[in-house]
Amino acid sequence: MSDTTAAPDMLSWSCPAPLRDRPRVVMGHGGGGALSAELVEQVVLPGLGGAAPAALTDSAVVELGGARLAFSTDSFVVRPLFFPGGSIGDLAVNGTVNDLAMSGARAAYLSCALILEEGVEIDTVGRVAEALGRAARAAGVRVVTGDTKVVEAGHGDGVYVNTSGVGVVPAGVDLRPQRVVPGDVVLVSGDIGVHGVAVMSRRENLRFEAEVVSDCAPLGGLVEAMLSVTPDLHVLRDPTRGGLAASLNEIAVASGCGVVVRERAVPVPPPVAGACAMLGLDPLYVANEGKLVAFVPREHADAVLAAMRAHPLGSGAAVIGEAVAEHPGTVVARTGLGGTRVVDLPMGEQLPRIC
Repeated sequence: MSDTTAAPDMLSWSCPAPLRDRPRVVMGHGGGGALSAELVEQVVLPGLGGAAPAALTDSAVVELGGARLAFSTDSFVVRPLFFPGGSIGDLAVNGTVNDLAMSGARAAYLSCALILEEGVEIDTVGRVAEALGRAARAAGVRVVTGDTKVVEAGHGDGVYVNTSGVGVVPAGVDLRPQRVVPGDVVLVSGDIGVHGVAVMSRRENLRFEAEVVSDCAPLGGLVEAMLSVTPDLHVLRDPTRGGLAASLNEIAVASGCGVVVRERAVPVPPPVAGACAMLGLDPLYVANEGKLVAFVPREHADAVLAAMRAHPLGSGAAVIGEAVAEHPGTVVARTGLGGTRVVDLPMGEQLPRIC
């Protein structure tokens, strides 16, 4: 790592741990951790009442006209808009495509809504639109409807994007955390923390010996390769906001199982490990945009792992742990020294505006 000419603003990388009874929204409510969950469970769902199920997920599987469809929506507020390895346009497509893939569906159609800040350069909007188009073509989806709104100067970060998507879920595929059982093997598709560090490096003008490039990518093909081994995968998650730690905690709570992770087995590339050590961050909590975590029945784990490693987006796949009957709803990591530590659901977010 090398020094930069201007010292980064470390105070901007994390929000203060807010009191849970605060009367106003804080940045941590958007971080994908405990505060996000509380906002949805205690405010949004009660407000929706009977118009929504008991829980809202990143992607829902619904039946319509005899077909099983996966449906998802997401909003993207990354800053800066362009970063090593991608842009807000890539995130907007791949984020929704990947949420559908975690339900086992190959995305077919997307909507796209742009919220533009007054004063943003038209060329910037054009670059975002071009990135959206390239990403959609690469993912094999079509953008078939959309909307544009403009907000006053000072009320946005240039461009916000919302995308929604639909795809068909193949017969026999049932991916949900309630299917996880003790003995399931936990797989991750490759290096974690890359996206968060790539965005942070551009935002704060940090330089490392090797440039860290976002892993932003569509995961539909990788999921299809895994399902070709067996449709009996139990659950998939793309660990975006809140990182791998948040995804594992959500699965542990919903399944009623405990999760044990072997810390040294989690693939963390040296530049990410170095950046996190320097900044006091835990790689398990840093966002990803082109990785997935899978809970797979033990009898299928070796074959699924081989299929992942044969795919370009899963070449670094690894076994990182297992589901257990002990400590239900809790994730623990076994350290390299033989001890254990609890991996909690993050309260807010370490790095705001990552996705």
